[in-house]
Amino acid sequence: MAVANSRIVQNVKKSKLRNAEYYRMQDTFDMLHEQSKSGSMFKNLMGIISSSENIKLAYRNIKKNIGSKTAGVDGRKITDIAKLTEEQFIGYVRNKLRDYKPKAVRRVEIPKPNGKIRPLGIPAIMG
Repeated sequence: MAVANSRIVQNVKKSKLRNAEYYRMQDTFDMLHEQSKSGSMFKNLMGIISSSENIKLAYRNIKKNIGSKTAGVDGRKITDIAKLTEEQFIGYVRNKLRDYKPKAVRRVEIPKPNGKIRPLGIPAIMG
């Protein structure tokens, strides 16, 4: 019975698309990875970075992260982005990329089971 359940789980996993495949970015990432292994230097990646597919993929990856529900230094959460239309959001990100300057990161210390603490950085969602 365990073998049959294992096969069902494997078939379900194979039928699900990974986010990068869904947004048709996996081929691009694979190509960049292969070129980097041969020592290629990359220039002019802004077209890939600012593509609507990459922006939507980044949003989806951030959204599924548990930490995205925590406000950054700008006081905003991922839910604030969900209020925008897709076109508004993509336009906003592209506009920010034109003159990008990193924002401050909210620093929090997280207790570990061994009694020590580890730093955690919470970036700004928009800003």
